[in-house]
Amino acid sequence: MPLPPAPSALPAPPASPNWRTLLRMPRPGSLLLTVAACLLGMAFALACGCGFDPLRAAATLTLAVTAHAGANVLNDYHDALSGADAANQEGLFPFSGGSRLIQQGLVSEADTARWAAVLLLLLVVPAGLLLALHSGGGLVLIGAAGLFLAWAYSAPPLARMARGLGEVAVALAWWLVVLGADYVQRRQFFVIPAATAASFALLAANILLANGFPDAAADARVGKKTLVVRLGARRAAWAYLLIALLAHGWLALAVWRLIPPARALWGLASLPLSLAAGALLLRHAGQPQRLRPAIVLTIAAALVHALAIAAALASMAR
Repeated sequence: MPLPPAPSALPAPPASPNWRTLLRMPRPGSLLLTVAACLLGMAFALACGCGFDPLRAAATLTLAVTAHAGANVLNDYHDALSGADAANQEGLFPFSGGSRLIQQGLVSEADTARWAAVLLLLLVVPAGLLLALHSGGGLVLIGAAGLFLAWAYSAPPLARMARGLGEVAVALAWWLVVLGADYVQRRQFFVIPAATAASFALLAANILLANGFPDAAADARVGKKTLVVRLGARRAAWAYLLIALLAHGWLALAVWRLIPPARALWGLASLPLSLAAGALLLRHAGQPQRLRPAIVLTIAAALVHALAIAAALASMAR
């Protein structure tokens, strides 16, 4: 459905958001991707016989989801400051265009900034340091890199999303989630999850790329040069297909080079979904309101890819 309209004269936001608004601010539907990334990382550790600690697994999942939620809220804040979300009436809610809560007058920019700070600085940072005490100092490096990417994605002066590099930031962020989930269980870095997770990271980047099609007109109006704006819709659709083929080709190459076990090829189950989404993007590149099925297929491809590999690895647990 189209985005909820932003009133021309916004009502004054409430003195403090109610709990329902606070829960809507992080865009909870999008957090499933982080759950899948954590399960994939844990499955790598489980398959190697490194053991599995349910308490650390629960802590990892909670921490990663909270970090993703905070990054979403931070993105809403900076998109409000730039005017990108206010200008966006063509997006496909809830996939693109942000949460729309600021634009509907349900929450203020200041409340959004405070909620992002609570999630990222008051919850994620201390909880991450506590988990690192029980897992190893490498988690501090992963967490610091993740927080940097969350800031650099939206906030000036870097604002990678507005410079056409948002997909790179997203790929790195979800690669780190997989790596971190494995590290907490294994307590050391290892080449197999680091290499294999690249395919999932590329499919996560394609979610952002697909979401950029309905937002492109508004982004261009406010000078936000996303990858779709820079390339144009048609070339961006071809870029989507290239990334999808690269992701699945990388997984096949990794198995051929004996990095992950052969059962990791279960992840190729996502290829038909990616190809179908790419075909829809090519067909309707100039008609963004018809791209909802392509976005749904893109999200499904990333989830199926991660969960299929995780299931394959879990089936090998010693």
